[in-house]
Amino acid sequence: MDDIYGSQHRALQARFDTTKLADRLTELIVVPELGEEHRGFIESRDLFFLTSIDHRGYPTCSHKGGERGFVRVLDGRTLAFPSYDGNGMFLSLGNIAGRGKVGLLFIDFETPHRVRVHGDASVNLQDPLLGSFPGAQAVVRVAVAEVFVNCPRYIHTYRRVEDSRYVPRADCPAPPPQWKRIDAVQDALPARDRGAAALLGGVITPEEYGAKVMKGQA
Repeated sequence: MDDIYGSQHRALQARFDTTKLADRLTELIVVPELGEEHRGFIESRDLFFLTSIDHRGYPTCSHKGGERGFVRVLDGRTLAFPSYDGNGMFLSLGNIAGRGKVGLLFIDFETPHRVRVHGDASVNLQDPLLGSFPGAQAVVRVAVAEVFVNCPRYIHTYRRVEDSRYVPRADCPAPPPQWKRIDAVQDALPARDRGAAALLGGVITPEEYGAKVMKGQA
């Protein structure tokens, strides 16, 4: 496990007199692999936040959601999760294909509680697990480098209301998203999506889509 702190971190720790505290916390909470307590928490989550790095060096932070357990702990050093149909930009997967360094943040907003994972990720379009994730286009595997629990001090408490209707399930195909109705993207949609607007009631303008987003109808 590499030193988690660089010179820029050390400078700030020195400025605020937290060098000894930072070192102590590293000793206490940063571990090189997933334990059973991490497995239980991660596999109970239905969302996490993924950071990856693009070809310009900019970080991309994405929300990833699915059914509870859609992130699997394969062993103490390996996580796997599905990549579902998105907006076609492939920011996260493209970043991973170029630079595999990733961060994953798992949060329980009700307890509250959170766990961070850093690792090296890879994308596989023919992963053996692909068929076990309904609706998945690819599987991402993360070779874990370090894991640590964070203080929940500033996590606001929220209550989970319902699942997204767009989460793929084996017994219930997910409907197309409303943005695939936007008139300005119709000629750019891949062939498999060109009937989506008709299924959803016809094309709409970007402004109409924006109104749906604001009302929670998208």
